Amino acid sequence: MCVLIYGIQWLTGNALTQAWTYYPPWTVAEPWRMMTSTFLHSPNTILHLLFNMYSLFIFGPVLESLIGRVRFLVLYLVSGFAGSVAVLLLAPGIAVVGASGAIFGLLSAYFVITRHLGRGQTQVFIVIALNLVIGFVIPNVAWQAHLGGLIAGVAVAMVYVSTRRRAQRTVQILGVGGIVLALVALTVIGVVLMPVPG
Repeated sequence: MCVLIYGIQWLTGNALTQAWTYYPPWTVAEPWRMMTSTFLHSPNTILHLLFNMYSLFIFGPVLESLIGRVRFLVLYLVSGFAGSVAVLLLAPGIAVVGASGAIFGLLSAYFVITRHLGRGQTQVFIVIALNLVIGFVIPNVAWQAHLGGLIAGVAVAMVYVSTRRRAQRTVQILGVGGIVLALVALTVIGVVLMPVPG
């Protein structure tokens, strides 16, 4: 979807980019941008898309095989949403696009789940650490979205690993639902506390 949408961004002369980019002051009027922006990538450089898709290609299939398609999709979407919430709370004056928040959520979830299963996590730990450093060092990178996705990924993964049995399915759904409600509450708080322009 990210690759397809990136093509549409170019075909529409970046009209889609402008329509889906997330800018915190627009949260109340157009809240869907908190999600749509996570499927966009910078039209200024294809490296943004390639780097995120490479990470998804390396860790995505393995993680999906561990938790299943539905849980994987939920994890991806919740982490992407959390990335936007973090931008709202920590950097309400910047506009953002990209799947980085969602990708960081997948990486941190992979770390938690494989650790729970007793597998080595050196590779993913290095990738997470390097990406966090890059986010703080390279300009125009929304490290806030990375951080938000990272935290959400850990939270969702903790719910997953503690409710693995079929009999715990309802508890698992309620647990993830609670995380989403917390993110919605933080969104409301962020909107209320947002500085009024000039």
